[in-house]
Amino acid sequence: MTTTETESGTATPPAGEELLKVTGLKKHFPIRQGLLQRQSGAVQAVDGLDFTVTKGETFSLVGESGCGKTTTGRLLTRLLEPTEGTIIFEGRDISHLSEGKMRPLRKDVQMIFQDPYGSLNPRHTVGKIVGAPFKLQHVKTEGGTKKAVQELLELVGLSPEHYNRYPHEFSGGQRQRIGIARTLALRPKLIVADEPVSALDVSIQAQVVNLLEDLQNEFDLTYVMIAHDLSVVRHVSDRVAVMYLGKIVEIADRVSLYEKPMHPYTLALLSAVPIPDTKRRGKQERIRLQGDVPSPINPPPACRFHTRCWKAQDICKTVEPPLLQIAPGHQTACHFPENQPGAEAPRKATTS
Repeated sequence: MTTTETESGTATPPAGEELLKVTGLKKHFPIRQGLLQRQSGAVQAVDGLDFTVTKGETFSLVGESGCGKTTTGRLLTRLLEPTEGTIIFEGRDISHLSEGKMRPLRKDVQMIFQDPYGSLNPRHTVGKIVGAPFKLQHVKTEGGTKKAVQELLELVGLSPEHYNRYPHEFSGGQRQRIGIARTLALRPKLIVADEPVSALDVSIQAQVVNLLEDLQNEFDLTYVMIAHDLSVVRHVSDRVAVMYLGKIVEIADRVSLYEKPMHPYTLALLSAVPIPDTKRRGKQERIRLQGDVPSPINPPPACRFHTRCWKAQDICKTVEPPLLQIAPGHQTACHFPENQPGAEAPRKATTS
């Protein structure tokens, strides 16, 4: 899919029906101390996100651990209550719906969890786990729940005979397939996949990724993919958003992002991706960022990346760069972006 540019200069998602729109999304976790548990601060896990997701696309969130990716996923599925901002799903504001009003929408918004074993109840059989959505949503299936569950198991590459087995009897890849089967039970429109392959062996990752792609094509699914493996993201994504310390610093289609990254942080992330080709490996310059990631309790003012950026100047410390479209379909939040048409060759940080 390609991203288009509007007359106002703002980036728009690929042509198609808008399924999800996020505006000014924030999640601050209060820090309480003392006998009276008074709030002394807050962890700014997510601090003002704006993006849209089009029906049928795969929109990926990437970034370092602790940047707010998983919190964003839990906000989108309303497993967490937003501090501020709006989440519009199919034209309806679901930002602050009560649990009762949100329950019917659970059929349309589902989540695949990172830990395939921790997300499955070890005391329940596979049949009971995968069949739980039908029971909770009071959905009647033709031929009964057992038949529906067995069909789901076949759909994700498992045997119907696994119906009466328990999670501990399966491998990691099989457990993730069970979790995917449960997610698909009610035919959701949006699936938030929180690092669905990070806990699996490399040999199994490709199988699960291919399964997710096949299911997307068959059922016209829309994915919000949360990941830190940039090789996997490049393979599965239509568009990619890069997060740093609770904010999105760059959004682009996968080709533009990987070939011409504009934000220095994105450039540093991509330089760390291993290259299997030994002839090309020696030509790659690794950008090593100086210092540690600042605390989300007290993030740096203005541009949050300026404490580690080799291009930082005074304006970066005083004025927060807005997320603007620099090239068609390519947004970045940087005062001095890389790879601009006609710009000078980018300066690098410490390399090795």
